[in-house]
Amino acid sequence: MLSHIVYLSSRKPNCTSEEIEKILQSCNKNNKDFDLTGVLLYSDKQFVQYLEGDYNNIISLYDKIKGDTRHDKIFMIASGPIENRAFPSWQMGSKKIDFQSIEFNTKMSREEQEDFKNILNGKENNNAMSLVKKFFK
Repeated sequence: MLSHIVYLSSRKPNCTSEEIEKILQSCNKNNKDFDLTGVLLYSDKQFVQYLEGDYNNIISLYDKIKGDTRHDKIFMIASGPIENRAFPSWQMGSKKIDFQSIEFNTKMSREEQEDFKNILNGKENNNAMSLVKKFFK
């Protein structure tokens, strides 16, 4: 079944820019083998990742992600079935953003901006997928 998850985690100090590059290279290589696509938003302190694909493959990858020592405080904020992929051609898109002072130059309403800040604080999950997608439109 085609599904998605969105999770939030805290980036550890040992996760350098070089480590981010390694993560993205690994995603681009391995996600293709398991037919997974998605995006990674990251800052100096946080990760927000959206993954889509077969439910079993996503859960298997999420279990591996939870064991990665480059981050902690991993919290799934949304999951469920989807009809179509949001990022069908991206094994892993990425974008660095400053979560502390996000400048919303995406097409987000003031309410959506508040929802996104609440997601980053673990307080909101209903709009997680649509808000993450706005960073890549």
